[in-house]
Amino acid sequence: MTDPTPASSDAVATEAPTELRPEPPRSRLAARWARLQAAPEAGMSTAEYAVGTVAACAFAAVLYRVVTGGSVVTALGDLVSSALQVLS
Repeated sequence: MTDPTPASSDAVATEAPTELRPEPPRSRLAARWARLQAAPEAGMSTAEYAVGTVAACAFAAVLYRVVTGGSVVTALGDLVSSALQVLS
């Protein structure tokens, strides 16, 4: 009187395994978005690269002006002259 096979086994047997069935596009997008939200940020965005590049260029310009200024060039020249006098 009791059926040895459950009634739901027919439905399970006709369905493809979950990993073989293609996901609908919206659920794939939702799954990807959830993975992106869960993962920590690993790098800079384009805007951060732009700001970093501008800051590096500004620092290089300031450093160039300092190094090519009269007092720094004179100090470096005096240092090289005194080092050459010590060696000779």
